[in-house]
Amino acid sequence: MANTPQSKKRARQSERRFAVNKMRRSRIRTYLRKVEEALAAGDQTAAAEALKAAQPELMRGVTKGVFHKNTASRKISRLASRVKSLG
Repeated sequence: MANTPQSKKRARQSERRFAVNKMRRSRIRTYLRKVEEALAAGDQTAAAEALKAAQPELMRGVTKGVFHKNTASRKISRLASRVKSLG
């Protein structure tokens, strides 16, 4: 439990950051799910479009500190290779 005014403020800030990061993570996962659904359907053009939309969202998550850069790059790379293998 936070006792000092500073630790109370840090706890409030932490809650706020957690909520914001949770929304960002959820938004990114939605974009990734759209790519996965297009891949499952076997539609290469839809998958390519979904991937094109997901890439900037993932990298925005990196700049906001939600994901590590290598994690986002790995996800993009694996999805891109799966989209390419559909064709």
